[in-house]
Order: sequence, then structure tokens, then C-alpha cells
Amino acid sequence: MRQALPLVTRQGDRIAIVSGLRTPFARQATAFHGIPAVDLGKMVVGELLARSEIPADTIEQLVFGQVVQMPEAPNIAREIVLGTGMNVHTDAYSVSRACATSFQAVANVAESLMAGTIRAGIAGGADSSSVLPIGVSKTLARVLVDVNKARTIRQRLTLFSRLRLRDLLPVPPAVAEYSTGLRMGDTAEQMAKTYGITREQQDALAHRSHQRAAQAWAEGKLAEEVMTTYAPPYKNPFSEDNNIRGNSTLADYAKLRPAFDRKHGSVTAANSTPLTDGAAAVILMTESRAKELELRPLGYLRSYAFTAIDVWQDMLLGPAWSTPLALERAGLTMADLTLFDMHEAFAAQTLANLQLLGSERFARDVLGRAHATGEVDDNKFNVLGGSIAYGHPFAATGARMITQTLHELRRRGGGFGLVTACAAGGLGAAMVLEAE
Repeated sequence: MRQALPLVTRQGDRIAIVSGLRTPFARQATAFHGIPAVDLGKMVVGELLARSEIPADTIEQLVFGQVVQMPEAPNIAREIVLGTGMNVHTDAYSVSRACATSFQAVANVAESLMAGTIRAGIAGGADSSSVLPIGVSKTLARVLVDVNKARTIRQRLTLFSRLRLRDLLPVPPAVAEYSTGLRMGDTAEQMAKTYGITREQQDALAHRSHQRAAQAWAEGKLAEEVMTTYAPPYKNPFSEDNNIRGNSTLADYAKLRPAFDRKHGSVTAANSTPLTDGAAAVILMTESRAKELELRPLGYLRSYAFTAIDVWQDMLLGPAWSTPLALERAGLTMADLTLFDMHEAFAAQTLANLQLLGSERFARDVLGRAHATGEVDDNKFNVLGGSIAYGHPFAATGARMITQTLHELRRRGGGFGLVTACAAGGLGAAMVLEAE
């Protein structure tokens, strides 16, 4: 094992995660229909600050992400600062790393803390699948630019005459990889076939996710980390995720048809994460700053790792690549973990990564490591359910996982937890967390 890389400031302070919060997650076009991601971000950051009772000017930086960006608000982070009563001099910028966006936001704030440029910051993300940037065709876009440059009505009419009816149709956001044209579900189908993952195994994992999430809500474990929201017309409170199917049976999952490879596939809407709206954020500080403010941190960031692989085949293997690196940097092994939380983009993707984490052959032939990362104990894995149940507002999922894992570690008396995710573009992310 290579030497561990401690995440500490120049003064030896650990990176403390003081608190975290999220909105309830809503299926597309339901409770948050019509509410843009920037407003969801304002909701959660405003409430996070109010609950923490930290003076707003204590926060020196806000790093926030949004995957499906709106052209009218390209820097969601700065809009959140300006819309929540924070000090207008607070540094704020936006990041995007697909489904690992809030992992990146947390890493960026941590790096600012370690560099000594700030002592406290907020990281998070928000996305809306209900408010989408509907575009125009490339032909219409080019004509509109040319029309703007035209000097006479005759020139404008000539340009418009080049358009066909199909050029006027709206263009929704792309759901496929720019570089390959493959949808995420196509990649999940690849992985199911490559690693021999059956439909029954996928449905069983999805069912497990919903059952665990429903139980977590029923036992009150999520109440502290999920805020109550009010969407227009501000009459009905929305306080629990609305995608969780606590009463479903395995027979219900078996009824659905494949969604991507309709003839020979096994990936369905039920064993995939749904399109979702929501936001999540965490407050990070140096350990000494938290002590000055008499705050007890939820936990500490022990290490993180980001990886990238080829996008043409099985590109959602990010956890299998990033997990051993994050563990190595933390000076830990799989056996040292109390909890292991993986983003469930698809059941097939999740099961493939679990398989490879325990594979000696993958470790040796692909990663160039002497031994497998290690089998993931089912009693430690996604103990409160995962994204298939909760939903997946792309930029918010990482912050949800971090907050949820730290609270569960605290309930178990402390220990180490690892959170990890795959992401579009063949990216992967993993973070090791510590609670006392």
C-alpha cells in the first residue's frame, strides 16, 4: 500500500463537516414541478444556515453544482449567495462533474480549507428534471444569429426561407453521452451482459433499496437531515421523498418491460434511478474554526479520489476504480469500514461494481494492484437504501450520501464510512468519512 495522504491544514486541522441538509427528493414533474434548481439551492442553503445558527458572514466560500444548467443562471453558486442573505462578498463559483458534482464541490471547499484561504465554506448541488433548458435545432440557431446580423428585411426573409418545419421543433436536453451517443441505460445493459448480472438480481437490489429507505423514514432516521419545503402555491408541506415504494413486492418489479434493450435487456424503470428534483448541501470548516464556534462536527473528511476510464464499454465502473484509491489515501482497507455507500444509478451498475471490488483478477489485470479491494459486507452496504429509492437529482446526490452516512456513523458510535459514485464521461468518485 502506498503512503496515506492526510487531509489536514498547514496547522494540522482536520477538515470538519459540521452539518448537512437536503430537500426531500421529488420525482420529475411532481412536488417541485416548475421550480428551477437555483430556487431549490436557495431553499436548502437558507435553511442550512438558519438551522446551524452560524452567522452568515462566517461562510467565506460557496461551491455549488448543477448538471442540467439553465442558460439564464449559469453560476448557480453566486445566485444562491445573492438570494439567501449571505454576505455579498462571499466567494462563489459553480462546478460540474455529472453525477459526482457535489463530491467535487466538497473536494474544492476542502482544498480551500487546506490551502488556508478560507476557514469555512458550503458545498452542494441542485438539479431539476422538471425545469429543463429546451433548445432549438442547430439550423434554427445558426439562422437566428445570421438574422441578427442582417441589415435589411429582405435579407432576414431570405434567411428565414431556408428553414423547414422540422427545424422549428424544440430540442430537449441530450440524454446520451456526447462522445459516444450511448445513453446511461445502454451502458447499464452493457454491464449486465459483461458481468452476467440477471434481471432477478437487479430487481432484488432495487427492492432492497426501497425497503431499506422506507424503513429509514419509518424509524425517523432521516428527519433531521431533510427539511420541509413549500412549493407554490405554498399550501401543502412536502417533507418526505416521494419515489420510495415501501409496499412493493418482487412480483411488481417483474412486471416491467426492459427500457433500453427491449428485446434482450434486463434494465427497467424499476431497477434504475428515476429522474428527480432536489438539492443538498454541507457546511465544512477547519477543526479549529468549529471549536471556536463551539460546534460539534458530524464528522471529518479523511480522503477522496477521482478517476476516469474509457466511455465506450462499461463506463459506469467509477466506484471500482476510485474506491481503492480513496482507501489507500486514507490509510485504510475495506475491512476498516463501518459503512459503504454506493450511488445506485442502476442496479446493474451497482452489482457490477460490487463484483469487481472483490475480484482478484480485476485488481491484478486492470488496476495493476496485488490484491482485490475487498468484498463489500452486505451488512455495511447501503444500509438505508440508495438512489434507486430516494431518487437522483444529479448534482445533489453526493451531498445526500455524505450527510446520510455521517449521521448513520454517529448512530453506530462512530467509525469510517466510504461513499462512492459513478458519473457520465467514465468518471468515478469516492470519499472516506470519519465520525467520532
